[in-house]
Amino acid sequence: MSDEINEITEEHSDYKPADSHNESVKHQLTGMYQNWFLDYASYVILERAVPHINDGLKPVQRRILHSMRRLDDGRYNKVANIVGHTMQFHPHGDASIGDALVQLGQKDLLVDCQGNWGNILTGDGAAAPRYIEARLSKFALDVVFNPKTTEWKLSYDGRNKEPITLPVKFPLLLAQGVEGIAVGLSSKILPHNFNELCDASISYLHGENFKLYPDFQTGGSIDVSKYNDGERGGSVKIRAKINKVDNKTLAITEIPYGRTTTTVIDSILKAVDKGKIKVRKVDDNTSANVEILVHLAAGTSSDKTIDALYAFTDCEVSISPTVV
Repeated sequence: MSDEINEITEEHSDYKPADSHNESVKHQLTGMYQNWFLDYASYVILERAVPHINDGLKPVQRRILHSMRRLDDGRYNKVANIVGHTMQFHPHGDASIGDALVQLGQKDLLVDCQGNWGNILTGDGAAAPRYIEARLSKFALDVVFNPKTTEWKLSYDGRNKEPITLPVKFPLLLAQGVEGIAVGLSSKILPHNFNELCDASISYLHGENFKLYPDFQTGGSIDVSKYNDGERGGSVKIRAKINKVDNKTLAITEIPYGRTTTTVIDSILKAVDKGKIKVRKVDDNTSANVEILVHLAAGTSSDKTIDALYAFTDCEVSISPTVV
């Protein structure tokens, strides 16, 4: 991607802005657009929004991990301290760094967390950076860093060096999943199961065929008949797990990826307002695990209600990955 952008930039490098002091010279808006907008687009794609294929990390994530490695002494560090240290490498404010670190921590792979880091099931946010702590996980220390094979570049102010990419010995891009929207480009890669990734990696190294499908922290069931190996044009359907407590009560115990208990309940209430399903009330008892109780109206079939929940609410969603 970077080579293509550099080629296009070089192609238009001979453009010179019109003379603004000479009223007889007209401003060439087309040239300005070709030159300046391309620079902006390439910057957003390469430096902000889209992960690098080598390590599966966006620049802010890579800089966070690099900063945490520099700070690492085996003890937890305040997230506020990590954020401040990362600002030596990431010149886009503390809020973006803090949000990216919380997302890394919630994926429970690279960051060992302590304190209230929010809840991906309910959508509750994490506590303020001064209250929560983090350190690199043992997994991250083992597989992410290798100074001997790391290529370095100067930080934005030239005072420090930061890695161009990290030599990760594991397919992080597939493990964590990622979403990014840049100028004229977007990516959406779904997360995968850790053990299945290890088995697939071994099969790949042996030259053997393998099948690999997404897996989600929020649970649910998945239909991969149209997955198309995660390439453009493919899609997956994800369903919540719904159990019958009794003839008048249904329990939702797993929810689709990208949804929270709040958004699922809101979608149920909207379906009730539209007359699609008949529900007396909905209770959210979620804590460590999802538990949404749907109390049915008198005389309502539980089987038909389950079908209606999948048809008219966020209990079933379709997701299309975007890789290329």
